[in-house]
Amino acid sequence: MSMTDPLGDMLTRIRNAGMRRKSKVSTPGSKIRSNVLDVLQQEGYIRGYATTEFGNGRTEFEIELKYFDGHPVIREIERVSKPGRRVYAAVDNLPRVANGLGITIVSTPKGVMADHAAREHNVGGEVLCKVF
Repeated sequence: MSMTDPLGDMLTRIRNAGMRRKSKVSTPGSKIRSNVLDVLQQEGYIRGYATTEFGNGRTEFEIELKYFDGHPVIREIERVSKPGRRVYAAVDNLPRVANGLGITIVSTPKGVMADHAAREHNVGGEVLCKVF
């Protein structure tokens, strides 16, 4: 069975694992998931992730979630651009999450990056998700 929204599936797994106070969660690997996880790690929302190779080009990511005072660091994680409705934003119209306390992850021609990095590089693109 094929999955229509792999990135949305990963975000849901992270959200569910955080609600259940799990320390780790696994998800199938892909390039876009890896790029989003890199941004989440750089911004301090997750501790990190490890890649497991199974052969035949199949990989899996083991994501280590981060907690502060017993509460998950990721309070909200929401998919914005979906397969049925893509959402694009110019650099001037990039959305701010919680008045700048959260981040928006954007897929730009210069790679996947947080909204503040996209503003620095003066590029817009597809708004993948919002994290707070």
